[in-house]
Amino acid sequence: MDVAVAVILLLFASFVALGVVAAVKTARAVKRGVERTSIEARRVVEDTGLKARRYSRPGPAGKLAELRLALRTSVTSTGEALEGQAAVDPSLSEAVALLSRLRSHARELDAELRLLEREPDRARIAARIGELEERTRRITHSADSLRWAAQDRARRFADDDLAALGRDIDLEAGALRHWAPAALPEPGPGPAPEPRIQPGARRERTSEPGAGQPPKAL
Repeated sequence: MDVAVAVILLLFASFVALGVVAAVKTARAVKRGVERTSIEARRVVEDTGLKARRYSRPGPAGKLAELRLALRTSVTSTGEALEGQAAVDPSLSEAVALLSRLRSHARELDAELRLLEREPDRARIAARIGELEERTRRITHSADSLRWAAQDRARRFADDDLAALGRDIDLEAGALRHWAPAALPEPGPGPAPEPRIQPGARRERTSEPGAGQPPKAL
């Protein structure tokens, strides 16, 4: 009896532990989903604001918004392209690592640009525009190079796979159009066939004179 109670308690504790683990995993997954959604929503709002300031603020302030928008668009697009293809192409792991390092520089530059947007001294902003524009150009050029290389690689693999598929289909189509008559079975060993007697020969043999009559006595 004590053993049965212990087994029941052990099973109950196992079920409770599994339920707790499942609940924790579900909560973490929901939290990650909410965080991802909030990050995407915040990015959309910021990009929309940058587009508005790009055209509504003339001079250095509008130029800062333009640089931030170009920087965020290039790095984000490259990240989506590389991370989407890295799941099926492990060779892109090094490119993903390089993009992670490039993102650090992009975040630092974006923070500087954001601070300069609040700078009241227009002359100071104008003095730094050339340097900031060059740094933005270098980062976006590197990000674009990674993205374009990944796109070219994916297109090349797709073209090679399509060409190989076309060759296989041509071979299969040729095999389907090639047909030959079925070979007749070879005669196997067996008893020799009996000689066939022609009906005319049998009639000639029975019509001879004296055929079928007993011989006469001398």
